[in-house]
Amino acid sequence: MIRLETVRQEDKALLWNLHQKYLYEMTNYYGNEMDAQGNYQYGYFDAYFTEPERTALLIYEDTTLIGFAMLNPYSYFGAHPDHVLAEFTVFPRYRRRHLGRAAAERIFRTYPGSWEIKYNEKNAKAKALWTSVTAPHHPAKRPYCENETVLTFTV
Repeated sequence: MIRLETVRQEDKALLWNLHQKYLYEMTNYYGNEMDAQGNYQYGYFDAYFTEPERTALLIYEDTTLIGFAMLNPYSYFGAHPDHVLAEFTVFPRYRRRHLGRAAAERIFRTYPGSWEIKYNEKNAKAKALWTSVTAPHHPAKRPYCENETVLTFTV
């Protein structure tokens, strides 16, 4: 069973470490470079611990940590969605078991309202996941930047 846990201040170092691994994986699709300390910069990371409208979630299957998600209300198009899925991952070991789908569905049930989700067209697995999991909500598909698409829908 998928369980979501809000990231607390005391979990900040854990999320930082997980997020760095995720950002490294995203270098397959984006040209992000490491800084002098070997980290990938993410300008909004600290805001998830200071701005109440941002939420970071740890994703568990029963008691096993399998991923994380980061939500905010900041539209890619100047709209006013309730939720924007800024970051989402299920760790490689837990993929291909429909856990990403289950986690996304749990997030949607927990946070109903209007949504935006962006994915990179070169990331075929992300595109397949988001196209499939949002299909019941009849998303509008909008191009955004080079190689990126945003799905807008309501749950």
